[in-house]
Amino acid sequence: MSDSILSQAEIDRLLNGGSNAESESTANNAVQDDGIKPYDPNTQRRVVRERLHSLEIINERFARQFRMGLFNLLRRSPDITAGSIKIQPYHEFARNLPVPTNLNLVHMNPLRGTALFVFSPNLVFMAVDNLFGGDGRFPTKADGREFTPTEQRVINRMLTMALEAYDFAWSSIFKLKTEYVRAEIQVKFTNITSSPNDIVVTTPFYVEIGPHRGEFDICIPFSIIEPLRELLTNPPMENSKQEDRQWRSTLASQVRDTELELVANFSDISTRLSQVMNMQKGDIIPIDKKESIEARVDGVPVFSGKYGCVNNQYALKVEQMMNPALLSLKKE
Repeated sequence: MSDSILSQAEIDRLLNGGSNAESESTANNAVQDDGIKPYDPNTQRRVVRERLHSLEIINERFARQFRMGLFNLLRRSPDITAGSIKIQPYHEFARNLPVPTNLNLVHMNPLRGTALFVFSPNLVFMAVDNLFGGDGRFPTKADGREFTPTEQRVINRMLTMALEAYDFAWSSIFKLKTEYVRAEIQVKFTNITSSPNDIVVTTPFYVEIGPHRGEFDICIPFSIIEPLRELLTNPPMENSKQEDRQWRSTLASQVRDTELELVANFSDISTRLSQVMNMQKGDIIPIDKKESIEARVDGVPVFSGKYGCVNNQYALKVEQMMNPALLSLKKE
């Protein structure tokens, strides 16, 4: 009787499919032993290892400038702190947003793409409460509702100040002009990236007024600032403009001393190879004398003039200087 009783291992093997389960487990063990992992192109994130030094400088300048704007609006002295820059997939940023959240889509001209300026509900309620003389003793609860028209007006005023401050913060690095597009409450209507796995660069800003605290985020798709990647990873030196000016003056002086070959083509004669082979000593080739002759440097026309003689030497009298750019436009 005891021989007919199955062991626990045999029962588990039967429940899991018998030999197939064993083969799958051995295959999984082989995969783990070899260190091979499955690869899915749709879920692989892009790795950005460089530290964006210039963007950190921009965020600090923006925090100082936005603080002055909030002080002028609320007549309270806020404390704004720029958090650390996060480089993460867009879906990780979106799933941590509370409801409701004010999502503002903004173009960053001349860069291509759309960024997000995100106001948390705590920041909006704190600004409205302070603007109307409150001290935060009666906190406002969101309860999943939309923002009221009064709250929307306060948000628009804060957003206008934020965009102006952000343009000013970028001015020393890159000339940027932000443009407001529209506002949303639900993150699924933003669509600032083509895929939820696309990498975005987010920076949180923490606003404190007394014991109360709110948060403000700027989310920029990495594809927008990728053309400025080298500029953002290597902050410009203060003396870079002076060095560029010296380099240009040195290059200009060296170009002026460069020797060039000036070629003046007096005439073009069309003939055949057979006629050239039949030419004899003393033959005359007729040439039509042109009224104006072009002088070229490496095939580029420089000036036009007349052919003559000065001090028993052949010479060209310059009549008109030529601009190669204007000549190309005339041909088009």
